[in-house]
Amino acid sequence: QLSGEIDLCGDVGRNEIGYLPQQTIVQRDFPASVREIVQSGCINRCGLRPFYNKAEKKLAADMMKKLEISDLANRCYRELSGGQQQRVLLARALCAAKKMILLDEPVTGLDPKASAEMYELIADINRSGVTVVMVTHDVSAALKYAGHILCMRQGLTHESWFFGTPEEFLMSSASDFLKGGAVNG
Repeated sequence: QLSGEIDLCGDVGRNEIGYLPQQTIVQRDFPASVREIVQSGCINRCGLRPFYNKAEKKLAADMMKKLEISDLANRCYRELSGGQQQRVLLARALCAAKKMILLDEPVTGLDPKASAEMYELIADINRSGVTVVMVTHDVSAALKYAGHILCMRQGLTHESWFFGTPEEFLMSSASDFLKGGAVNG
């Protein structure tokens, strides 16, 4: 079993981080509306209040607009395509995020067109000032979009890690396994 600690540095608080997990079959069949799911990203903002206020509802509406899913607001989540579902979950995560978003394999199960659109959305989010930390096996996307890459291979010892820019990665011995391997970064 592995364990560890996460130390938050700077001015990032634990309630300022959004999370987009890998989607499971159970999640894909969730019987809620798009609006309900996106608004649920605001739960930490509510405190002890059992309802969303006007600002939180507006934030959810703004995130749906930003991710071009406003027209889906009243649709049931389980009726959506995989790409639409990922946009909904990303909008939800953005409602929770003030400064950072963690993404776990955000394009798994998406077709190439939907994957490309999702990566562009994530890049736009990053350009807007939100820090993005993403786990992916898609090396080409990491090389294209990442500012830095953490590659962990052949175990969890520091000797098997690489951390640096995409350019440094390509020039390092860590890139040698690209011909037949996968990357987490």
